Amino acid sequence: MATAELLQKRSAGPRPAGVRPPKVAAGRIALYVTLTVISLLMVVPFIWMVLTSLKTPAEIASQDAGLLPEHWEFGNYLDALKAAPFATYARNSFIIAISHTVLNVLVASMAGYSLARIKFRGSEVIFYLFIAALMIPTYTKVLPEFLIVRFMPLAGGNDIFGQGGSGWLDSWWALIIPGAVTPFAVFLFRQFYLDLPVELEEAARLDGLGEFRIYARIMTPQVKPALTTVALLTFESSWNNFLWPLLVTRTDSLRVIQVGLSVFKTENGTQWHFLMAGTTLATLPMVVLFLIGQRYFVQGFATAGLK
Repeated sequence: MATAELLQKRSAGPRPAGVRPPKVAAGRIALYVTLTVISLLMVVPFIWMVLTSLKTPAEIASQDAGLLPEHWEFGNYLDALKAAPFATYARNSFIIAISHTVLNVLVASMAGYSLARIKFRGSEVIFYLFIAALMIPTYTKVLPEFLIVRFMPLAGGNDIFGQGGSGWLDSWWALIIPGAVTPFAVFLFRQFYLDLPVELEEAARLDGLGEFRIYARIMTPQVKPALTTVALLTFESSWNNFLWPLLVTRTDSLRVIQVGLSVFKTENGTQWHFLMAGTTLATLPMVVLFLIGQRYFVQGFATAGLK
């Protein structure tokens, strides 16, 4: 019986190119269906937010309201922008996000390169300290960072012991410096630099290049996925940061867009149409940036996961 089945398989000849076995095709279909369902679950809240931003307050409060607006109120966006100085908030968020992105990419890439390609005493210990820093929850660091900013010596009227003034509170220093470098960025850059062939730097040294020029001109252009990944994650984290800017600023001139959205939530209720309009505008920059850099972003995470 087994011999007959074997002869039958041989007589059938090889499977045509591009034709997959039924089990493989079924598994691929199931995968596509699962990914489609997950994608819909992820995009539905964004669609709901956009559609809610185009409704009237009465329609939002109505129990019989459908998903689509009965009257498309595009004026909600203009009215939301007039409710607070959102141009100032957006400018501040953009300055902070760009500053964090540039500093994090620059400093973390240099630190990652040093830990990966330069052998010095204590490099392993320093790397393990970065790994340990990744395990510290974000909100446990808020109070120590606030105290450091508040009692910064010789800043904001403080004396050399950090007393007598407000330190860096309500200043650009408090908004930019504490989030300038992240342990994850250093870790990611180190993993990418480790994977580069040693022949590159050896050839560069034979050509007479110094260590910094090897880092800047030879090695760093080879890790574009890491650069894009760190830049996007840093910009997103900084742009969406709410708690830290709320704690360290007191004036509208330094408020950020996420804090500005809170003007639509009062003791008398929430202006949902304005809140959703403002949130939509605050979300658009991140959507555009991800669409532009998604290829390198996905490649960065996929490659880092294989190291």
